[in-house]
Amino acid sequence: MTASNATPHAPQQAEERETTEGRVFTVTGGDWDELAETLGKADDERIVVNMGPQHPSTHGVLRLILEIDGETVTEARCGIGYLHTGIEKNLEYRTWTQGTTFVTRMDYLTPLFNETAYCLAVEKLLGITDQIPDRANVIRVMMMELNRISSHLVAIATGGMELGATTIMIYGFRDRELILDAFELITGLRMNHAYIRPGGLAQDLPPGAVDHVRELVKKFRKNLPEYDKLATGNPVFKGRMQDVGYLDLAGCMALGATGPILRAAGLPHDLRKAQPYCGYETYDFEIPTADTCDSYGRFLVRLAEMHESLRIIEQCLDRLEPGPVMVADKKIAWPAQLALGPDGLGNSLDHIKKIMGTSMEALIHHFKLVTEGFRVPPGQAYSAVESAKGELGVHVVSDGGTRPQRVHFRDPSFTNLQTMAAMCEGGMVADVIVAVASIDPVMGGVDR
Repeated sequence: MTASNATPHAPQQAEERETTEGRVFTVTGGDWDELAETLGKADDERIVVNMGPQHPSTHGVLRLILEIDGETVTEARCGIGYLHTGIEKNLEYRTWTQGTTFVTRMDYLTPLFNETAYCLAVEKLLGITDQIPDRANVIRVMMMELNRISSHLVAIATGGMELGATTIMIYGFRDRELILDAFELITGLRMNHAYIRPGGLAQDLPPGAVDHVRELVKKFRKNLPEYDKLATGNPVFKGRMQDVGYLDLAGCMALGATGPILRAAGLPHDLRKAQPYCGYETYDFEIPTADTCDSYGRFLVRLAEMHESLRIIEQCLDRLEPGPVMVADKKIAWPAQLALGPDGLGNSLDHIKKIMGTSMEALIHHFKLVTEGFRVPPGQAYSAVESAKGELGVHVVSDGGTRPQRVHFRDPSFTNLQTMAAMCEGGMVADVIVAVASIDPVMGGVDR
């Protein structure tokens, strides 16, 4: 039998002890009705409620266990694991290249960051980081920045929807569709791309892609200011967001929070500047910050980051030089010469004719690469990228075989979700939704 955290006058036949679920009484005898009446005489209104996992405002299958005293949250905990897919375990049974088809499905709103982080770790183990073609790196950066914008649009759209600001939701999903159309043009899929592979990319940009992305940037230059007009100075929006989900810099550092949560607390920490990868050190962009430490500041940071991403994408488009998009070593390079045939996307006929008609050794390598996969030297490597939600790290362990021995992701949604209790306890029940929306967790990345 569980009671609230208040201390009732327990009868002699009920021993009490504190547990993680509250105060528990072990009943050894006496009249049950009298016992229940005595234990129920607490002079407060504290109750435990479950928000989720089916609640529409809990970002998927997140369960929030809230202890409330009237309308005030006295204790808040996260219940996770309802979307567990076993992706990390599955990676141990697939080749290194096939792993990209799994990791892209973790945080399904930031698939290209998942793929890049994983591939950077594999390339570090292979010792080919410096051999990745420049064109492949530029396209990786461009795709990640497009992905950053689409992820932030979902954060702003769903956050607005939970506040009742349906216009922001409509605008956010409208603009995200434009990016998903570009992804479909370039990778063949709107989500779950498996486009970034160890050694480079699955294929080069198709004809018309550069012009398409240039037009997209122009359109976003026109559309992004609309969010400013709608929300930034809106007194109703500000009144609902300011001083809600407060977490200062000391709290962020203690809980390991990264991304917009950390930058909204005033620290301009971004792995693109602190530990550059894919040539980010050669791009010109700023790290937006805010000093409000609240949900409103996180909204402002995400809005400013989208403008910076557009700057980076424009620089990528100007840098695109003709060249390969896969590492030269044919014992590692998964075939990137693809074409769209009547049976779907596959190796181009020209490539098939070449490997079948010119070299038996090339055909054997191709066969072994596709069926067995390449071997990765024994060792371990950690690689991290600045995802839309914060530091996305991958720890990869190889035993020298064609499959990973272990792959573990430090997903920013999982780490940032730890801040929920600090943000919500002492606040109102209605503010829990705002705080969770400002964290922007995706449960596919949390549970994996």
